[in-house]
Amino acid sequence: MSSAELAIETHGLSKTFGRQRVVDDLALAVPRGSVFGFLGPNGSGKTTTIRMLLGLASASAGEIRLLGGRIPDAVGEVLPRVGALVEGPAFYPFLSGRANLRRLDSADRYASSRTRAARVDAALDRVGLSHAADKAAHAYSLGMKQRLGLANALLTPRDLLVLDEPTNGLDPQGTREVRTLIRSLADDGATVFVSSHLLAEIEQVCTHIGVMSTGRLVAQGSLDDLRAEGIAHVTVHTPDRDQARGVLASLGLAPDHSADDTVVAELTPGMPPEAVTEALVLAGVRVRGLAVAGASLEDRFVALTGEGFDVAG
Repeated sequence: MSSAELAIETHGLSKTFGRQRVVDDLALAVPRGSVFGFLGPNGSGKTTTIRMLLGLASASAGEIRLLGGRIPDAVGEVLPRVGALVEGPAFYPFLSGRANLRRLDSADRYASSRTRAARVDAALDRVGLSHAADKAAHAYSLGMKQRLGLANALLTPRDLLVLDEPTNGLDPQGTREVRTLIRSLADDGATVFVSSHLLAEIEQVCTHIGVMSTGRLVAQGSLDDLRAEGIAHVTVHTPDRDQARGVLASLGLAPDHSADDTVVAELTPGMPPEAVTEALVLAGVRVRGLAVAGASLEDRFVALTGEGFDVAG
């Protein structure tokens, strides 16, 4: 993919604190118009990477390009086109949500003062905070503060949104609303870069994935491609469980030992599912159903990092 097709591009990006290298030789390639999920266990270097992308921390080595501009050289040119929510939003506690946004917007030398009030109200409405716009920020819940941070990122049209844990503190309804918001931003042509620990949310909203482990990018690509690289499983529903296990074993598969009417086995590379079906039928196994599923994102994450992951949040 050419540089012109990438919203975020890094080469050899590294960050060292003392003797510890927290980001090591990172080569990100985030396609324009994608929703890119940035995954990794705690301490894997995600937030440090985001801070370097936005010019909030200097890189020890390597190159960063955002929207075609080199960072940090082109920060003044590029960052007005970038909205960000990083490490939780901070606001003036005794100002209302609306007043906070107006104050933040006034600090943007590219933002028009003439349209400020309308843009602030539109941003509050888009994140579902119109009803609490005049409430003091200190009275906001954690989820409401996250929404206000998102509203700040959306005050002006953005080509790139960088969101660090955007659903932190939100209830299930709020999480669904943020998911819908992210999709709508992508539909409007923006690129959305989302760092999250919620695998279920990433799977539902993202088109591309990058996986970090101990400071290194261990995988990236489209969601479908990453799933396809995993091991597929065949699940057979049958009352003839033991007989089905024997047939699968004769095909070189390793069936599980579940106690219900299902038998599950990993499909070996090159083993077509129809061959499994044919062998079961020829052996007289009564097949109630047969399904083949590729590796889930959780399966791929565990295989790539050797660690578990918070799926439900």
